[in-house]
Amino acid sequence: MLEILLEALKWIESLGYIGGLAFVGIYIVSTVAFIPGSVLTLGSGVVFGVVWGSFYVFIGATLGAIAAFLVGRYLARDWIGKKIEGNQKFVAIDRAVAHEGFKIVLLTRLSPIFPFNLLNYAFGITGVSLKDYALASVGMFPGTVMYVYIGSLAGDIARIGNNNQPSDPLIQWTIRIIGFIATLAVTIYVTRIARKALAEIEQ
Repeated sequence: MLEILLEALKWIESLGYIGGLAFVGIYIVSTVAFIPGSVLTLGSGVVFGVVWGSFYVFIGATLGAIAAFLVGRYLARDWIGKKIEGNQKFVAIDRAVAHEGFKIVLLTRLSPIFPFNLLNYAFGITGVSLKDYALASVGMFPGTVMYVYIGSLAGDIARIGNNNQPSDPLIQWTIRIIGFIATLAVTIYVTRIARKALAEIEQ
């Protein structure tokens, strides 16, 4: 898969002005197909530079996330709903997400520990609104810029496969700290509102 993505990046680079549209399209398909976007994100820094690379990745990731969300909501929700029917804890969490969807999605987008592709489908079966889900995509932007910048340092697409992690210790620790804080925040927040919703159901 790595080789295919690298070849795709080379092809995009050869397209000139329309390369951005092709990149966004490939990113959308990759997101829906559960293909990790790290190579494309890093590669965009080489092909487009930090500014335009960040823009194209953010658009592609957002549209791809929305597409996967809609698939999860309208194609899988009924089937999954039957599987968890009567599970009061899930009902509580679902209700909590419906009321605090924007904050929860935003926090999970800031945290690297939550799998991006899987979350897109998972949120589709909760009560979070499409509007809140889409707006919360802004949480991806800081990480997007950081990884596109890291990719731009490679200087060549062929080096992307070996450049998945930043070499600068300061950048490494910044990513870890931000990710840890966001992870802790979303864990505490979701637990608190889920308990509150569960208590309301039990009353």
